[in-house]
Amino acid sequence: MKPGTRFWSTVSPVSVVVVRPAAGKVTLTCGGVPMIEHEPENAAVTAEGEGPLLGKRYADEDSGLQILCTRGGAGELAVDGRPLQLMNTRPLPASD
Repeated sequence: MKPGTRFWSTVSPVSVVVVRPAAGKVTLTCGGVPMIEHEPENAAVTAEGEGPLLGKRYADEDSGLQILCTRGGAGELAVDGRPLQLMNTRPLPASD
């Protein structure tokens, strides 16, 4: 896994891109199903619940993985069974 690698869910329309890779080998999942490195032709929407939001970054503190959601949808994002956490935005410096 390297920066810029795209992953697609097979159980929802979710798509993400790696911003910062994990420190080791990890399994990225959406809705409990591993994500794949090529866009599926016919993804069945079976994931339920709230999922990632378009344009938001998510991270895993244990592995150091950071991803950017490029297509939102249902299904919780997780890495090795740990849910990814929404990253807070950093405030911009004052321009006065």
